[in-house]
Amino acid sequence: MRLSAGLRRFVGGWTILVLLFLYIPLVFVVLNSFNSSRTFAFPPSGLTLSWWKAAAHNSAAWHALGATAIVGVCAASLALVLGTCAAFALQRYPVWGKQPISLLITMPITLPGIVTGIAMNTTFHSVLGWNLTLFTVIIAHTTFCIVVVFNNVQARLRRTGTNLQEASSDLGATAFQTFRWVTFPQLRGALLAGGLLAFALSFDEIVVTEFTAGSTRTLPLWIFDNLFRPNQAPVINVVAAVLTVIAVVPVWIAQRYGDDEA
Repeated sequence: MRLSAGLRRFVGGWTILVLLFLYIPLVFVVLNSFNSSRTFAFPPSGLTLSWWKAAAHNSAAWHALGATAIVGVCAASLALVLGTCAAFALQRYPVWGKQPISLLITMPITLPGIVTGIAMNTTFHSVLGWNLTLFTVIIAHTTFCIVVVFNNVQARLRRTGTNLQEASSDLGATAFQTFRWVTFPQLRGALLAGGLLAFALSFDEIVVTEFTAGSTRTLPLWIFDNLFRPNQAPVINVVAAVLTVIAVVPVWIAQRYGDDEA
């Protein structure tokens, strides 16, 4: 459908406004990381790299980053296995109640984080009697990371169908050979995209983490704990600026390779 020149200008202008609305606050975060003032004042009173040096030598921030990376990798890995298995079960085999089961699998990502956090805290602490540790954070994050992998894999399975798998079986290939040479190449992009998006989702989660971490501090929790401490405010700006850049990478890779292999 061809748009009139006036409508194209309107759509283009509105798109620019939306992008500015989304990304100007992020620009302020990056700019404040070079602000010589200890506050979030704008415009900056001067520019300095001293806060970047302080952040690089902040052992608590590095420890929190390590914990966050461990949680993200473990949660994404578990989600890849469980989400892929669930997608195969519902898409390739006759399962009674496919729609209700699919709804139940995707429900965790639609629930408010505080509801999920309270439910997980009650289960771990009160029902099971577990101490809240890094392990409980991983389990809690896996519950909503599964949804991302499940949706990606299920969508890919719908598009690819079963013709190639059936042809492979007819030609004498074993189930493992069919998966290795036919099924997995078809799913590779969806698995990569789902895993990276699951990692990104886990990496910046704070609400569920607060209810399941106990004394463990992930990077989002560390940022929140130190946000209003005057001595830590400049370092928080630096960490936030770095996370802003890092967060783009998995999303870009997921979009790039997910689209290339679609």
